[in-house]
Amino acid sequence: MRRASAEDSFAASVQEAELLWYDTDRWPGWIDGLSRVTDLEGDWPRPGAKVTWESNPAGRGRVIELVVSFEPRGGQTLEVEDDSIRGRQRVMFHELDGGVRVELALEYELKARSIVTPVVDTLFIRRAMTTSLGSTVARFGAELAVQGARA
Repeated sequence: MRRASAEDSFAASVQEAELLWYDTDRWPGWIDGLSRVTDLEGDWPRPGAKVTWESNPAGRGRVIELVVSFEPRGGQTLEVEDDSIRGRQRVMFHELDGGVRVELALEYELKARSIVTPVVDTLFIRRAMTTSLGSTVARFGAELAVQGARA
């Protein structure tokens, strides 16, 4: 499996970050490429819960995320699948002095493979995935700052 990741630190508590991260109604404001959440099943964000969402027109299409593990104030692991990839995504929250570090990582495999897949993945796909995760974390931080300003 290939891996892409992003992380950043923010002036908020782990609890504030976690509450925002798991609020699926607010995802369109910060998840890169997400247009709308279409379905939520189970006891989100706990294991067995599933979220289905659709991307913007040029994006990933329909994305399904199934929770495989959840640790309050620690993080969550999801099985993720769309038309092109399947993999595991993990978000982790780490308490800092006066803040929180958010780590987002995706381990994935491409569904369609050919002899050139490793080169295409290395040159284009993994870079795009890393950029997307970085955008998500940065936009999440901006939303977290707005939320903190409202409090």
